[in-house]
Amino acid sequence: MPNQSTVKTNFTSGEISPGLLGRGDLRAYENGAMRLRNVVVASTGGASRRPGLAFIDSADGPGRLVAFEFNTEQVYLLLFADLRMEVYQDGVWVAGLDTPWSEAHLSQMSWTQSADTLLVTHPDVQPRKITRSSHVDWTIATWSFTTAETLLRQPYHKFAAPEVTMTPSAATGSITLTASASVFDALHVGQRFRIGEKQVEITAVASATSASATTKEDLAGAEATEDWEEPAFSALRGWPVCTCFHQDRLVIGGSRDLPNRLWLSKSSELWNFDLGEGLDDESIEFTLLSDQVNAIRAVFSGRHLQVLTSGAEWMVTGTPLTPSKIQVHRQTRVGSMTSRQVPPRDVDGATIFAGRTGFDLREFLYTDIEQAYTSNDLAMLAQHLCQNPVDMDYEPATRLLYVAMEDGTLAAITNYRIEQVTAWTLLETAGAFRSVAVVGDDVYVLVLRDGVHLIECFDPELATDSALKGESETPGTIWNGLDHLEGKSVAVVADGLPIGTSVVESGSILLDHPASLVEAGLAFEHEIQPLPPSGVVKPVRLISASFRLQDTQALRVDTGKGPEPVPFKRLGGEAVLDAAPQPFTGEVKLRALGWKRDRAVPLWTVRQSDPLPSTVLSVTTETKVSD
Repeated sequence: MPNQSTVKTNFTSGEISPGLLGRGDLRAYENGAMRLRNVVVASTGGASRRPGLAFIDSADGPGRLVAFEFNTEQVYLLLFADLRMEVYQDGVWVAGLDTPWSEAHLSQMSWTQSADTLLVTHPDVQPRKITRSSHVDWTIATWSFTTAETLLRQPYHKFAAPEVTMTPSAATGSITLTASASVFDALHVGQRFRIGEKQVEITAVASATSASATTKEDLAGAEATEDWEEPAFSALRGWPVCTCFHQDRLVIGGSRDLPNRLWLSKSSELWNFDLGEGLDDESIEFTLLSDQVNAIRAVFSGRHLQVLTSGAEWMVTGTPLTPSKIQVHRQTRVGSMTSRQVPPRDVDGATIFAGRTGFDLREFLYTDIEQAYTSNDLAMLAQHLCQNPVDMDYEPATRLLYVAMEDGTLAAITNYRIEQVTAWTLLETAGAFRSVAVVGDDVYVLVLRDGVHLIECFDPELATDSALKGESETPGTIWNGLDHLEGKSVAVVADGLPIGTSVVESGSILLDHPASLVEAGLAFEHEIQPLPPSGVVKPVRLISASFRLQDTQALRVDTGKGPEPVPFKRLGGEAVLDAAPQPFTGEVKLRALGWKRDRAVPLWTVRQSDPLPSTVLSVTTETKVSD
């Protein structure tokens, strides 16, 4: 049989699930790979060794990274940890605050930002407002609803059964309230109740059916009435689950005891939730009613107000949203994760959210043809890589969606819907990724290494992890500052070329020869492995493979005998090099020997830990199939 030539032009389908090895008929098979580890796929198709990670700071323990962007010039990284929040700007610590959220609360935290204010919620903790006044001046305060003439414009709700009545002893002044069933709790002291739309403040609780109060408005009378309410949010009833801003209103989605209820503030008055007479600018309140209780997990301001719940996805419409025009429609029945809050992200007009099962990543997208939303599964072809997401953020410049998984890996998904590109790769490190946040053009991660949590940042100028880079006008052999890597063997790049490893002692490394520019950090290996040839039923032999490279200084390919360096031709000469002194762009070719009888084994694998840049654009293989 004559030799066959096959060109793999791109990797735009990313790493493909092993369960699809028999689906050579899929377009994704042609553009996919068996393994893509520690590489990122460009939207144009090439696969590049991922950037290294720059060491920023040590964290006191587990935490959650949050981006705070006041404007394009003033961006900050917030680290929420056990009862603390630390603020970083350009990788430098600038401020810190005590907070009410313990380590146990971090997984269910939710937040939204407007200008210089961050609103943070948790169903078991009174919500807080964090405000930035300057780079180093940050304050934290509890939410305060609008007060108008001593009246508190907060949401109210009747948690007791509809038939339970409340009887005031008088219509004004200091009064006693008597309930027809158990209602009162010591936690009600200081809270506002409404009786017949009039407010009173609880001053003492005598029993479950009796409490003392002071009127803030004269009541209609002293008769028993079923028309009474207590605060919707309190230490007794729980606090808001999530928030967002939409059409000049503050939207609150769900609470601990009212999981499927939505509140929208008065238009242009973000802290006023007075329902009033239902005029167009007044606040709105309603419950998502369906065949099951849909606990709200996130509210998101997109083309419409989107409500993501534990069992379905909803669209809230109205142009504008008013009490008389608002409409609520269930769109899909996927559901979001309930074990933790994974913030949904906007990617080119689609809302990406983690599905309820933990093994799917959904794209909630409005289609003009159907005039409705769909929830496509972005992980359908790479389900083995989607393992219970714990955090997520999107970096628009590279079109990469980063998803931290429960097992400590970090998925990097190239998403370019117009070109039908959804390419999953998996990023691994000597440790576990725990959180991720995109701040401006920088991608920060919280990494657990040997029991210590470290803040690190992807840096295209680095080729190792937890790395530091130093420069000196006078070449030296001793380089320090590596205390966070004490006792570890680190890869060293000196004056642009790798020189092996060195063990960190007393925060320093010792080089064999002086150098002016040194990078030291933890080595990592990247891997590119194609899918096996499709439609081949007989033994096959790889004759040659030509790799089209871009800005590459090292390439090691395994054709069955272990990774071997592919030589680069020096421009203008015949000499060959295992590593190019300068980034190489062009084509390199290797020849191979040996038959492969296992049809599930790829013909070649790029596998290398060299701390040097490497980008594979395409691969042309020449093979022979046995007669």
